[in-house]
Amino acid sequence: MIDMLTTILWFIVVGAVIGALARLLVPGRNPIGILLTILVGIAGAILGGVVADALGAGTLVAFVFSVVIAALGVAALTALNTRGRGSGRRSGWRTRRGTF
Repeated sequence: MIDMLTTILWFIVVGAVIGALARLLVPGRNPIGILLTILVGIAGAILGGVVADALGAGTLVAFVFSVVIAALGVAALTALNTRGRGSGRRSGWRTRRGTF
């Protein structure tokens, strides 16, 4: 029981670090907050750890798998939000007198 709790706590720490690092590595203004980025990292790390455990992987493989899944989740979230950036006041149909 204690071993499983320690493992889950490690996955939470790993996910939080991955989320924070992803937030620092993406340049410019981000439309998503740091808390959401960290939460997605934590969810990805826990999901990766659970999947690795279900596959019967060892501790090191589970750790690597949780890091990879957390990084992919944060990257997907960042890519989805970056793609939708063009929906501000300046984008849209242009007419001769300004924006439509």
